[in-house]
Amino acid sequence: MYKNTDYEVWQGRIDHHTEPAYFRYHQVVQLAETAHQGKIGLVGFVCDEGVRRNNGRVGAKEAPHALRKQLAPLPWRHSIVENTLVDFGDIICEGHALELAQQELGDKVADILKSGKAIVLGGGHETLYGQYLGVRKAVGANASIGLLNIDAHFDLRSYDNQTSSGTMFKQILDEDPDAHYFVCGIQQFGNTTALFNTADQYNVQYFIDEQMDSAVFLSQLNQFMDTHDVLLVTLCMDVLNAAEAPGVSAPSPFGLSALKVRDILRRIAANKKTVSFSICEVNPSLDENHRTAKLGAYFINEVIINSFE
Repeated sequence: MYKNTDYEVWQGRIDHHTEPAYFRYHQVVQLAETAHQGKIGLVGFVCDEGVRRNNGRVGAKEAPHALRKQLAPLPWRHSIVENTLVDFGDIICEGHALELAQQELGDKVADILKSGKAIVLGGGHETLYGQYLGVRKAVGANASIGLLNIDAHFDLRSYDNQTSSGTMFKQILDEDPDAHYFVCGIQQFGNTTALFNTADQYNVQYFIDEQMDSAVFLSQLNQFMDTHDVLLVTLCMDVLNAAEAPGVSAPSPFGLSALKVRDILRRIAANKKTVSFSICEVNPSLDENHRTAKLGAYFINEVIINSFE
């Protein structure tokens, strides 16, 4: 189900009504009812059905609203103001109809990509599959898609019984020979040996958290980006250290620092091949003083601003 964004969420301090140098996000964003295209399009995915199926702690469906609320008061630090940022509302998963909601999300992402880049506000990490469907629809059947995931987990579980927030990358790799997977931030003790074996079987390029300060990591990341036609980027917030991002279903005591994630996002967002970004697994019901949602909003800001470089 599709729902327009309530403009009340886009509120904040106003230092000047007409001078762009004083503007914040809530003064720049336009709603889809009045602006049908922009350089960046936001869409929410109000869903945590995949998390429920994966036996996780539900609550991520409240994240799109929480992320918008934290993004709204941030200063807009780019010279381009007109026709830049459009909020296309939310795709809502009704009941347990995850697959239908993912298809609807894919259709919306494909529409956004006709005129700009798409940023998806998840939702559980099942968001990624809908995001992929949209990118594939937009770029055509023959384009090579690089799937870039910043995550503590592979999300390569079997989906023989049902799909979930832990199966999406296996689904894509099984279905699409022109999609390839690079994941960084993997926790050695957050994944079973079977999942590491599956990653090897599917020729997944992966780097565990301890390897991400190496020159090899940066070299392999750049090579991966160079060898694909388009890049689809997704960030699972449980990759972060739990002290910095407590509001997730599966917190990570040894997760990455926010500064490390920011550095990676800056590199990827600035690449001209990056067409879509999603942020997933923020769980407001588990968040302390909105810390995780605020950090997520800062990451979204980094992606948006660096997309113009």
